[in-house]
Amino acid sequence: MHRIFTISFASVHPHYVTKVEKKGRTVAELHQVIEWLTGFDEAELQAHLAAETSFEDFFAAARLNPAASLITGVVCGIKVQDIEDPLMQKIRYLDKLVDELAKGKAMEKVLRR
Repeated sequence: MHRIFTISFASVHPHYVTKVEKKGRTVAELHQVIEWLTGFDEAELQAHLAAETSFEDFFAAARLNPAASLITGVVCGIKVQDIEDPLMQKIRYLDKLVDELAKGKAMEKVLRR
């Protein structure tokens, strides 16, 4: 089991916030991206943050967007579409979406519309 699986989503969330805010994006936009990927509305997301849910449990509870398979590209030198472990792939999907948001990509494109 990879170490990131047991790390709490709440411990990584502030890093996502910092990354997107540094590039002029908002927490609301970040949460919109998270909702698109996981199906968690704001109340559910806040509950996971408060409970310090692990990434493993966070994604086990998620209702992954059927269009998530359209997320492609490289994160940490690895193509997200080629990651074999389903949980690691979901985590990297989220990382890729946060990267795209921070890079100023239009929300329509980030959300694969």
